[in-house]
Amino acid sequence: MSDKAEEIAVALFSELLTADQLARSRIAKLLPRGMELSQFSVLNHLSRVNDERSPAQLARAFHVTRGAMTNTLTKLEWAGHIHIRPDWDDARRKFVAISPSGRAARDAAVQAITPLIADIVQALGEPRLRTMLPILRELRTRLELGDPG
Repeated sequence: MSDKAEEIAVALFSELLTADQLARSRIAKLLPRGMELSQFSVLNHLSRVNDERSPAQLARAFHVTRGAMTNTLTKLEWAGHIHIRPDWDDARRKFVAISPSGRAARDAAVQAITPLIADIVQALGEPRLRTMLPILRELRTRLELGDPG
């Protein structure tokens, strides 16, 4: 890698990591009281897929350990936001589904963070963001696959 390419790579990842940290911090402060960002993320995912997922599938989707996912799911179940049931074919496995309470909590969270996101979209401009999205998606995909290029 040339010195210029290395400079660009370092600057890119520095900006991405800083933006990620700032976004997480700002969104976490706007979430309804008692809701953690990890909990919102799981509720949002389950709401979007509109189907059950195993804890292992959720851990893979969020790139976290099974233990970390179990912790998040325990809190969500305790709050009544998800239902966890055994797999009828294999009692060692479980399935997670969002509850009506979880949908309402997710919707309240989305409503709370929408003004922040709308302000950012307006400030940066929709056309610029539409241009950025495919690049960010490809970057994410390559990082998920471990393929640098």
